[in-house]
Amino acid sequence: MKVLIVGASGTIGRAVAAELGKRHDVIAAGRSSGEVRIDITDPASIAAAFKKVGRIDAVVSAAGHVKFAPLAEMSGEDFEIGNRDKLMGQVNLVLIGRESINDGGSFTLTTGVLDSDPIRGGSSASLVNSAVNGFVMAAAIELPRGLRINAVSPGLIEESAQAFGSFFPGFETVPAARAALAYVRSVEGSQTGRVYRVL
Repeated sequence: MKVLIVGASGTIGRAVAAELGKRHDVIAAGRSSGEVRIDITDPASIAAAFKKVGRIDAVVSAAGHVKFAPLAEMSGEDFEIGNRDKLMGQVNLVLIGRESINDGGSFTLTTGVLDSDPIRGGSSASLVNSAVNGFVMAAAIELPRGLRINAVSPGLIEESAQAFGSFFPGFETVPAARAALAYVRSVEGSQTGRVYRVL
């Protein structure tokens, strides 16, 4: 298969690319690195990236940013960071990319443990992750041509614990390589409308 991985230079993206690259033609994409440059906050950038790669069999998104801050300090604009990036960025990957995916192809989006296990300072992440999960479940019943869509919701990634662990007191970590297997399950499997939780 020909698989586009958005966010391929990140911790999860690298692990997914390494695993899928054993069996498939992987195209690395990112905002500032990769074979294809793509800014998921910009629909024109998304469209240009899909035009460049041509027909593909799967899209994996391991991209998206949100703001972490106490709720008392969050403004509407702070929430819009995650809404524009991780939420609508991934939604637009599907809306724009569906015309470039071959029949029976798939989309795999990324959410995270805060969709169901919130932390202090993580209200935006909880909002966005839950919204992406909802979109995946709804889109799965309407996508044409046998297209599939799933989300992966990993816990705190082991390799990121040093940077983000203070936000997640008491959380067990998940090695990126183990999280990558859920993306493989989505890309190579047959299920749709699923949220694969890796805890």
